Amino acid sequence: MTQQLPPEVLNLIDAALTEDQVFNDPTTQTLVPDAIVGSGMLRAKADGVLAGGPVAAAVFRRIDPSLDVALLLDDGAPLAPGQDIASVSGPAASILRAERTALNFMQRMSGIATATSHYVQAIAGTGARIVDTRKTAPGHRYLDKYSVRMGGGHNHRLNLADGILIKDNHIEARAWLEERLGDVVRRAISQASHTIRVEVEVESLEQVQEAVNAGAHIIMLDNMPVPLMQQAVNIIAGRASVEASGGITLQTVRAVAETGVNLISIGNLTHSPDALDISLDLEFPR
Repeated sequence: MTQQLPPEVLNLIDAALTEDQVFNDPTTQTLVPDAIVGSGMLRAKADGVLAGGPVAAAVFRRIDPSLDVALLLDDGAPLAPGQDIASVSGPAASILRAERTALNFMQRMSGIATATSHYVQAIAGTGARIVDTRKTAPGHRYLDKYSVRMGGGHNHRLNLADGILIKDNHIEARAWLEERLGDVVRRAISQASHTIRVEVEVESLEQVQEAVNAGAHIIMLDNMPVPLMQQAVNIIAGRASVEASGGITLQTVRAVAETGVNLISIGNLTHSPDALDISLDLEFPR
């Protein structure tokens, strides 16, 4: 992510600052006059992968353009406890108003990047890719998916417009009209733009066969045990990309990758990340 953040991220920052009522802070207003200057260091307190440096810097500058913010590491860099990430100096009141919001963004984003890196490392050498889902915090999708990339993962659809993904409820809706899965896939392909790929979620080997015969571009194996997944990969035999999804953990992801699937989607990368512990230590000249 470059220093020039897109409008949706700047709008999100503004919403977060408004939520925290940063210019209505009686603690800082009462105790920290504008004349007091200080310098702070954003510092890692745990092992992980950094994401969100430019976002945190933008938070400080949004509060006070006079603050001097220096990023010491690029996003995607490995972190160790005690490692310096960024420095900020200037009016202490401004730093204190921005501190929590800046840390909130960086801790969440680094947590996502760190979790992603663990999955990527677990399947190294298999040829499979770790991908995210749309299970993101509302309003945070751009940042959540960016953080996945910083951890070495890849993005699935950014939004509903990014492709056709036929899930169980779509299949049930068409079944009400007495249409079989293969016909659903063919309908989607025939009506889609040539730039859009069609993916279908399947739960059985019978559905796998129907989907591949209908010409699906991507077949998602939903909540299949590994032995059944292996059979599905054998049936598809390279005629479509294969995605594994549902209930996959860090303990099971290697076995899933070794079946020969191309993609492994992990929802909990973004829907329930553990924030990485990062602090800001503020000092004052004597």
